[in-house]
Amino acid sequence: MAFLTFFAGSYTQMLIPEIVGKGSGIYTVQLNNETGELSILHTLKTVNPSYLVLSKDRKFLYCNTEVDAAFNPKVQAYKINESFSLEFLNEQPIPGGFPCHIEKFKNHILVACYQTGNIIQYTLNELGKLQPYTKNHQHFGSSINKDRQESPHAHQVAVHPNKSQVFVCDLGIDIIKAYHFKKEVFLADEQNDIAITKGGGPRHIVFNKNGKYAYAINELSGAISVLKNSENRFEEINTYNTLPSTYKGLPSASAIRIHPNQKFLYAANRTLDAITIFKINEDKLEVTDYHYTNGKELREFNITPNGKWLIACHQNSDDTIVYQIKSDGKLTERYRTQDLKTPVCVVF
Repeated sequence: MAFLTFFAGSYTQMLIPEIVGKGSGIYTVQLNNETGELSILHTLKTVNPSYLVLSKDRKFLYCNTEVDAAFNPKVQAYKINESFSLEFLNEQPIPGGFPCHIEKFKNHILVACYQTGNIIQYTLNELGKLQPYTKNHQHFGSSINKDRQESPHAHQVAVHPNKSQVFVCDLGIDIIKAYHFKKEVFLADEQNDIAITKGGGPRHIVFNKNGKYAYAINELSGAISVLKNSENRFEEINTYNTLPSTYKGLPSASAIRIHPNQKFLYAANRTLDAITIFKINEDKLEVTDYHYTNGKELREFNITPNGKWLIACHQNSDDTIVYQIKSDGKLTERYRTQDLKTPVCVVF
């Protein structure tokens, strides 16, 4: 395949004083699979589409508009045309604030809200359109970081490889909340909640292919929690620091991805502006490199399905960087652009 096409979300306006968006909305981008060069094919204007998800058949794209609850955030549905341009289908209100992550599970869309600490279920009709929400699960509690963990802050929705369990990272309570579907109803599964080391602030989680192990990135501590699945229940069995021992700044871990070959784990830190690369041996991780990205606010990155490229997004310097992934998991920069403004998400 000579080209791969992906979509990138961006901040388009001020979210908080520290986040001032300059983006155009949702970018449709083409990646040259030989050189790593990027070309923008289309842009679609919408407000702060900070996270995106595609339907399995690649016919539809869904996004959240990340704004304060007072400004009425929305979840939106788009049809993907043959040219990879987007066609608006419909939207529904989100009963929460700062919706920061979205996931698709069968014919359902699930949205996590950071500000209000809740998770919302929407159902899709046969045309891919969003129906009014059917479930709104509110998290409760706090943890030891009084500045950042004063209340629940749901941050990501992740579907387990068994396609029956759903987990929601909550930064504010140091718990990865467990859910499951009973027929079409999205239900809490509290007996399978995962407790994380206090003060960690779980942000995102990834699973290995068979679902026996999971790796959660903790924003506030910069640590990765290694989780083991025993009798269908996960427990934290180890933690690994993603920051060099010489680093004395405030941790701000932002993203985690597992390579398609399952051999390498990648973690991003915004204050370090580097990607930490680990070699995976089931429940054990070994740091092989700290790859500094020479941008500001390394917010998100993703790995192409073929495992050849890693694309990193810098929220504050507008740098989108294409790295070629070598056989040892390390990264070589092949292309850099500032054409995508305030980029914060990449989906293939």
